[in-house]
Amino acid sequence: MTAKIVFNPLALTSAEMRAVMAGPPGPAATLLRAAAHAGLPEAQALYGQILLDGRGVDAAPIEAFRWFQQAAEAGHVMAINIVGRCFENGWGVDADRAAATRWYKVAAERGLDWGMYNYASALGLGAGVPKDEPAALQWFEKAAALGHAKSINFVGGFFEEGRCVPADASRAAECYRRAAEGGDFRGQFNHARMLAQADRVAEALPWLAKCNETCTPAFRAKAKANLEASPIAALRAAAASF
Repeated sequence: MTAKIVFNPLALTSAEMRAVMAGPPGPAATLLRAAAHAGLPEAQALYGQILLDGRGVDAAPIEAFRWFQQAAEAGHVMAINIVGRCFENGWGVDADRAAATRWYKVAAERGLDWGMYNYASALGLGAGVPKDEPAALQWFEKAAALGHAKSINFVGGFFEEGRCVPADASRAAECYRRAAEGGDFRGQFNHARMLAQADRVAEALPWLAKCNETCTPAFRAKAKANLEASPIAALRAAAASF
């Protein structure tokens, strides 16, 4: 007689939960829901994402926010950052940029690169907190030191424009290269732009193509306008693909 296998959600490791998350949506939702109710913060954060996205279940942003908040209160650092995202974007809760920035600050201070990036962005924009570009740069640099590609791109912007630091085109170009290679679409565009300015157009065009594959519609429109206004014929021609 075959023994009945009893599922124990408490036995799941974080790696196993992430593997489940990458699997078929329906079973993932069922399993992670059980693990979330069992009190595992990792499962609560992942199940919140499932509910927010409507992946294998009906989208339920209010319930998703509650799970994110529960995981955050247990100290789950990514959930802390996601609670900030919920407040920033009004996902399951009234939008509140000041509250978002407070949560980002906590995530940043606990060492999360995405928290650093989001807190730096808020400081740079003055979103929910007084504008403080020097502090923004410091947080971008901390995230960049952890290999966060989007932050590396923003550090490049400070050096290219000479904001808070002496202008340094070489340092900016290096940041953009690293951000591009890290998969950031803004970094890919900026890297291509700098390559083209250095008469390396043949190297620039593949990076523009990579940017176009993953950039947001809003960024695509800005990139297209930038390319159309370029004095470099090959870049003006590349605008047609954006």
